[in-house]
Amino acid sequence: MPRPLGELEDAVMTRVWKWNRPVTVREVLEDLQQERSIAYTTVMTVLDNLHQKGWVRREAEGRAYRYEAVSTRAAYAAALMNDAWSQSDNPAAALVAFFGMMSEEQRQALRDAVRIVQGPETAEPRDGGEENPGSTPGGGGR
Repeated sequence: MPRPLGELEDAVMTRVWKWNRPVTVREVLEDLQQERSIAYTTVMTVLDNLHQKGWVRREAEGRAYRYEAVSTRAAYAAALMNDAWSQSDNPAAALVAFFGMMSEEQRQALRDAVRIVQGPETAEPRDGGEENPGSTPGGGGR
């Protein structure tokens, strides 16, 4: 897992991810300048560093480059979560603590994601009937 992005790297990558197309240094610079005072060479250096780290690919266009994200923001967030989780000495406890911090909306997103990962074959009972985990065929309990 690559190192987490620094503050300025994240600000640049946020734009690259949001625009979801090849971008120029000038485009990123003009957008960043709405929030802060920043030099063209600073943005150029950050994008070059992101290229060296493998976050963006670039293609020459005249005397400049166009930069494009190598992966998505979601993949970056997932890699950060996986890295943090793998560093825990008790992964189950870390997950319980993490889930406890989630809003109901986030927990629902988690449930939806688990359903997607599990696939349609686990979304419904295999025999097509209703699930009743407390009973056995023939009517007797466990």
